[in-house]
Amino acid sequence: MTTSTAAAAVEPRFAAARQIADAVLFEGYVLYPYRASAAKNRLRWQFGVLVPPSWGADQGEHSAQRTECLMEPRAGARLHVEVRFLRAQRRTVQQALPDGEFETTEALELPDRVLVPWDEGVEERVELSFSVDELSGEGVVVPFSRPAQQQTEPVHDGDRPAGRLLLRRERVDGLVRARSTDVPGPYAVQRLTVELENACSWTPPTDGADRDAALPRSLVSAHLLLGLDAGTFLSMTDPPEWAKGAAAECRNLHTWPVLAGEPGRSDVLLSSPIILEDHPAVAPESPGALYDATEIDEILALRTTALTDQEKREARGTDARAGAVIDLADSMPPEMWERLHGAVRSLRDITEPEPIPVAVTAPAAPDLQPDKPWWDPASDAAVDPGQDRIEIDGRSVGAGSRVRLKPGSRRTDAQDFFLHGRTALVEAVVHDVDGTTHLAVTVEDDPGADLWRDQGRFLYFQPDEVTPLEGE
Repeated sequence: MTTSTAAAAVEPRFAAARQIADAVLFEGYVLYPYRASAAKNRLRWQFGVLVPPSWGADQGEHSAQRTECLMEPRAGARLHVEVRFLRAQRRTVQQALPDGEFETTEALELPDRVLVPWDEGVEERVELSFSVDELSGEGVVVPFSRPAQQQTEPVHDGDRPAGRLLLRRERVDGLVRARSTDVPGPYAVQRLTVELENACSWTPPTDGADRDAALPRSLVSAHLLLGLDAGTFLSMTDPPEWAKGAAAECRNLHTWPVLAGEPGRSDVLLSSPIILEDHPAVAPESPGALYDATEIDEILALRTTALTDQEKREARGTDARAGAVIDLADSMPPEMWERLHGAVRSLRDITEPEPIPVAVTAPAAPDLQPDKPWWDPASDAAVDPGQDRIEIDGRSVGAGSRVRLKPGSRRTDAQDFFLHGRTALVEAVVHDVDGTTHLAVTVEDDPGADLWRDQGRFLYFQPDEVTPLEGE
């Protein structure tokens, strides 16, 4: 297989992974309310920023990232690497003067938008391909560069020249190092290491430089797509039992490698600056890129429609992508809003739930009736959260019982750990559709407990995360 043929074979697999890779690329690019004047849009780009080495060393920011993973290449396999990042393009706004000259301004008012200074993100790609055999020993080192550029974009108010935009990109330099080593054992597994570095030689001025000066010379939202034309990668989050030791020895710095592309395939890997699961995917209900991934699409879209006309003008003048978000929210049809409200991904028979390690005195799952959906509480009148009880450490626990909280290591909410050792009152015993039992509790001595109780809002813990108190 020739190099071009091999690249063509991998390209469709990369294309399938690029939708989620694009979401990574523009993570936090512009945040609601999508205006440059918003405080949270004044400190942007927090993920995958590789700054110039001479600046980052003194600022606690990184100039390199390292991806290490396991692969099983077949004979003659080639590794395809796609480096993806944004360049910060600095925009200066100038208004036209009567004498034909231009003057820099902080805002240029137009009927449909308000143009302001802003750093735009320009997507860059570096595409590389190596024979896996080339990667043994010292491996390969490939430098790359993007030259400085400056251009002018005229701005018109109808037929009248209103001003212009000065768009400036600084030179960026980078370096890719790739090598592989055999993993001892009975399987033909190799450890692949790919390092991406900012190789910019820019030296900050002697009187110092802030982050705004370093960003145009940085690789922003930097990440990698790795593909094998013949062979597979092993999952680093859930490796097979025989590979767990080798996977644990892989050292990843400032990046998180996961299998990507079509579910069931393992020939493409995305090395992301944010934590993802294997085969991540954008929800099919998502109407488009909203860039602010810390929000739920429905809430974010609704809040966007609630912006005033002046705020929308400012957003449209901030960035073309921000303007597209405003237009999207304003033009979504009712059926799209309904899709955003929620979706059931799959249904399964829950009449035979998986066993749980507690004694339950009420049915653990509803006795489904054919004419009633599984989410209808009336489907099983025998389940009564206020009366059901479970047995914990040989004691019957239900509504009114007092327990001591001991959140387990599986909990991901850090606030739960602040409650370790606190006593709580059980308000209900509830069962989810997977057959798991939870205790709804209110924390004793919480001055807001009555308010939460009146609103039906509780904290939820599993039986092994509480201890019944003596005398209960």
